[in-house]
Amino acid sequence: QVQLVESGGGSVQAGGSLRLSCTVFGDTYSSYSMGWFRQAPGKEREGVARIDSDGATSYADSVKGRFTISQDNVKNILYLQMNSLKPEDTAMYYCAIDGRWWLLLTASEYKYWGQGTQVTVSS
Repeated sequence: QVQLVESGGGSVQAGGSLRLSCTVFGDTYSSYSMGWFRQAPGKEREGVARIDSDGATSYADSVKGRFTISQDNVKNILYLQMNSLKPEDTAMYYCAIDGRWWLLLTASEYKYWGQGTQVTVSS
């Protein structure tokens, strides 16, 4: 079993920054894809950024150049550095992991999920 615990959400003004963390507990994969996803009220969950076990990354067009995904393989922590935040970035942010390293940003394909951390950006 795998457990994911997110932290680091909060409320910021537009233009500000936040760093989200996701700690992975339990059985880990030797190869995997891990991602950050978000869901705003009334909207579908969307992929934000992902990274695989080789360190390859993918980003949604809406966050390219502003968000950076990274991982600490020793501590089993996934990060999302979010800069130049906009009100439209307001959402619940979730991390997810799956043993299929080739997965990209389709939320429905990921097996394990955290409980989420709220990010609110005010104008």
